Amino acid sequence: MMNSSLLIRKLGRCDYQLVFAAMQQFTAMRTDTTPDELWLVEHDPVFTQGHAGKAEHLLCPGGIPVVQTNRGGQITYHGPGQLVIYLLVDLRRLNKGIRDFVTAIERSVIQLLADYQIIAESQATAPGVYAGGAKICSIGLKVSRGCTYHGLALNVRMDLSPFSRINPCGFKNLQMKQISDFVPDASIDQTANLLVNYLKANLGYPAAVELQVGLPSCQ
Repeated sequence: MMNSSLLIRKLGRCDYQLVFAAMQQFTAMRTDTTPDELWLVEHDPVFTQGHAGKAEHLLCPGGIPVVQTNRGGQITYHGPGQLVIYLLVDLRRLNKGIRDFVTAIERSVIQLLADYQIIAESQATAPGVYAGGAKICSIGLKVSRGCTYHGLALNVRMDLSPFSRINPCGFKNLQMKQISDFVPDASIDQTANLLVNYLKANLGYPAAVELQVGLPSCQ
């Protein structure tokens, strides 16, 4: 039975390592009654490597920093114009396994893209969402004591060229797309609002949520 409120935390543009450390601290300190949170953020340019990531997939980083993380998956890129939503969720309260959780995230992104008249799909062998065979949204999670952190990265209106410096998600020649390729005037704020609503519905949260600005440690 669902017994959780939800807090939406808007972080604006933040350094990746600062947010990564805050997610770890939040998860380590949360209790059975801690409300779940979704953190909405854009990052400064950074490559992030999953815990089992292979160095061979980092081709030519140039001046963009590379950060080792503990999420699943291989290497990806974050930068301005990409909507990142971190899902700090107690799976036990949701009564979901990790596969069902990922499926709910993918479904939410697909529904959001349908609002933009973009036909998208998931793939059984590679988490994320794809449009016309190109990846438009990446998903990488960490589960600790039954609670998730990390989340999804949806390309909205960004410079995609840094993806050419890596094998995105460990796949050679994987093409990347973004919403603005289909809807030139797409905005981060509108996309975030729509996607949060789909996530709430597919994960089973109530319609009303609490909104806050900034990281927990900054308050």
